[in-house]
Formats: sequence, structure tokens, C-alpha cells
Amino acid sequence: MVAAAPTTVYTGTRKALITATLCTGPVMQVLDSSVIAVSLNHMQGSLSAAQDQMAWVLTSYLMALAVATPLWGVLVQRFSRKNMFNFSIVCFALTSLLCGTADSLTELLIFRAIQGVFGAALIPLSQAALMDIYDPKDYGIAMGWWGVGLMFGPVFGPTLGGYLTDLYSWRWAFFINVPLGVVSFIAVWAFVPQTVARRQRPFNYMGYIALAIGLGCVQFVLDRGQRYDWFESTTIITLLCIGGGAFWVFIVNSLTSKHPFIDPTILRNPNFAIGLVLRAVFGILLFGALILIPPFLQKIAGYPVVEAGLMMAPRGLATMVSAIAVGRLVKDVDPRLIIIVGALLAGFSSWEMAQLTPDAPGSTILVLILIQGVGTSCFFVPLNSLAFAELTRDQLDQGASFFALMGNIGRSIGIAILSSYLVYGAQMNKSLLVEQATPYNDLLSHVPNPGFWSFDTMSGLARLNAELARQAEVIAYVMDFQLLAAMLFACIPLVLVMRIPRAVKSPQPA
Repeated sequence: MVAAAPTTVYTGTRKALITATLCTGPVMQVLDSSVIAVSLNHMQGSLSAAQDQMAWVLTSYLMALAVATPLWGVLVQRFSRKNMFNFSIVCFALTSLLCGTADSLTELLIFRAIQGVFGAALIPLSQAALMDIYDPKDYGIAMGWWGVGLMFGPVFGPTLGGYLTDLYSWRWAFFINVPLGVVSFIAVWAFVPQTVARRQRPFNYMGYIALAIGLGCVQFVLDRGQRYDWFESTTIITLLCIGGGAFWVFIVNSLTSKHPFIDPTILRNPNFAIGLVLRAVFGILLFGALILIPPFLQKIAGYPVVEAGLMMAPRGLATMVSAIAVGRLVKDVDPRLIIIVGALLAGFSSWEMAQLTPDAPGSTILVLILIQGVGTSCFFVPLNSLAFAELTRDQLDQGASFFALMGNIGRSIGIAILSSYLVYGAQMNKSLLVEQATPYNDLLSHVPNPGFWSFDTMSGLARLNAELARQAEVIAYVMDFQLLAAMLFACIPLVLVMRIPRAVKSPQPA
């Protein structure tokens, strides 16, 4: 199967304006998440909330995001994509305003959940609309520019969030979405072409409710599992059982219903089905590195917070710049080869980071971060191009919704696995090191100042314990970076299974 070419081909300035406008969707959504994460400590004091309670500011948003993402792909089939996109932009901006004016934690959590519902539309609808104006052979170019918007938040979000919070207050971390929303709304209204519903399929309420319950339970478990001590918690086990039952109902409904919630023909496309798995891996790569590298720089390498943040900026900039170049390269080079190169670059970078020591030169760390940024673009841009190349125009909206959903799930899985593995590794390795730290171990007598770790004084034992904890954490980071590299290398065989779509003859420009 080959995707149909667009009925109208836009060229020149009009196409550039539409592309730039549609990139505002991912900018708003991703920037919001990045800015809010920096402002949580200030919100905690203002709202008189405990640290554990503040985690719900992120959890409520992520749960709503997961539950609502599949819904937008179906709603667009009933209403105009342009109208739905602008509706979600307006509502996202309004709920951001409400979040900024919240006087209690309860109000903030309610508004954040509603914000997540409308934020769920921004990425998939912008991606589907962008692909709808490009010929399939030019998807790489479209996704290159769209990827720039997607990376804008991780690059500039923390800096912008810190700036707004320090100069004004945490409320401006939400208020910033209002002017962005106004500009985006006007641009979409002026430049994005109007579309009509292509199909009217009955809405499968049972299928969606079951899927929403399952996704909500999984998102909660992934986001809060570590705080609840995973399977030691009755809450986690109960939610897993409920989520598993909901997914079972969803699968049965999908197989037996005349009009399933998800168009089954989408998942029968091998490129798209494999692309969903790889999209989850990309979510792990993108956000897994963000939770490993900055803490490593601060806690292990001793970088101040500001310098650690500046060290991460080149990763995002390298991703943004290389995304544009890779987008053009996809037209002339086998996309599978570029994805494999991206996985190898990102995997190599992660593996080499596992070899870093606390006194590693900053230049070495910076080079590895840059390599990972380039690898991220090489992985992401051709993956989108290849996964969507054989979907029909009718399938783009629902396909983009589930592609975004897998990215969110991958992010949550990556954060949960890597965070838990880091804690486990630190505890396990410290217990192993403690067993070797005895007065009878000759190795301890060869350190530069053995009296500094004296077993005869409380201060010496305290210093020794602190050093053992530090070394155990270094080993834990090594294990995490190796795990991240292994995930990337393991996905290479899946890339080889994907196929190159046949060329599509494009219509003449209107």
C-alpha cells in the first residue's frame, strides 16, 4: 500500500508559512512541560504543599495526556482538523491562564488535568496536518522542521522557566502560554488550509473507555510506582490488575466490534506497527538521557546547576540543526540506514558515557552529548517518514495520535526503568563495597591519606561511608548508561524489517 499524494501541493512562501505555523503546536506542548518542571519548588512554597503532593502537578497532566491522546485522532474524523487544532490551542491557553491563577493545590491539579486533555491534541494534529500538505517523498523535510519545534522545549524550556520564576513568579510559567496561544491561533486561522471530515465512523464508547482506563492505570503506575515501592504496594498491584482487565476488554472489543475504536488497518501496516515500537524507544532515549546526564554532572562530576544546564544545551541545538539536514538527506538515502546510524551514534554515546569518571574532562562529556544530539535526529526524522509513508490521508490523524501516545508511554517507561535501576544499582553496589571496606583490606592502606577514612573515629567512618555511597552511585550510572545503549542497539534488527515504500507520483502544484 502507498499513501496518496496530497490533493493540493503548496509551494514557496505559503508552504513555509504553513510549516512554521504547524510547528507551534509541539513548541507549546513541550515547552510547557519543560518550563513547569523548573518551577515546582517555587509552587510548593506558594501553595503550602508537600514535595510528594507537588509531584501530582506532573502526574495529573501526564495521565490526562495519555488518556486524551487517542481521542483526538477520532474526533478529527468527525470535525475539521483545522477547527479542532485551533479549539485545542485556545483551550490549552485558557487552562494555562487558570493554572497560573490557582490559589490552591486542588485547583491547580484540576486545571492541569484539563490542560493535559487539550495539550494532547497539539503534537499529533500538527504532525498530521503537516504531512497532509507534503508529498510522502518529502515527509523527511517536513519532519525535520517539525522536529526543530519538538526540541525547542527541552533546549530553551529550563532556561526560560528559571528566568520567569526568578524575575516574576512561578505563575508566569503558565502565563507564557497565553501569548504563544494567541499567536498560534491567529497563524493557524490565517495560513493552515481548511479540511473536512473524510469519514464518519460510529464512535465506539466501550472501546475508548476501556482504553482510557488502561492507559490511565499504566501511566499512574509508571509515574508513581517508585514512590509506592512498586510491587510492594497494594495500590500498584490493584491498578495493574484494573489496567490489565481494561486492556483485555479493549482488545476483545476491537476484535469483535463492527466499528472498533482504532482502525485495525493502521496496525496491519508493518512499517507503522514497527514504528510505534521504535517511537517508544525514542521516547526512552530523549527523556532517559535528560534524567541521567544532568544529575551525573551535578552529583558525580561536581558541576554547578547552571553549568550542568549549559552543558545540556548543545545536545538540543545539535538535534535541531541536524534534524533539518537529515530531513533533506532522507530523500536520497535509505531511511533505514539513517535510523541505524542514529541508533549507533546514540548508543555509542551512551556506552562511552558509562566509561566516564568523576574527573572526566568537560570537553569529552560535551563531545559525547553532541554525538547523542546528532544521533537523536538521525533516529527520529527518518523514523517518522518511514512509519507514515504508507498510511492513507484518512489514517494520518489517528496514526499521529497513536504515534504521539507511544512517545509518551516510552518516556514514562524510560523514566521509570532508568530511575528505579539507578536506585537499585546504588543500593546493591554500596552493599557490595561495604563488604570490602574492612580494616583488613590492604587496598585501603594505599589511598593518599588513609587516616582520612579511619575506622577508629566517627568522623573517619562517616567520610568512608560517604565515599562508598558516591562510588556506588557512579557504578549505578554506569549500569544505567549501559542499559540505555543496549536498548538502542537492540532496536536495530527491527529497523531492518521495515520496508522502503514505493515512489508516489505527485500532482502538479496548484
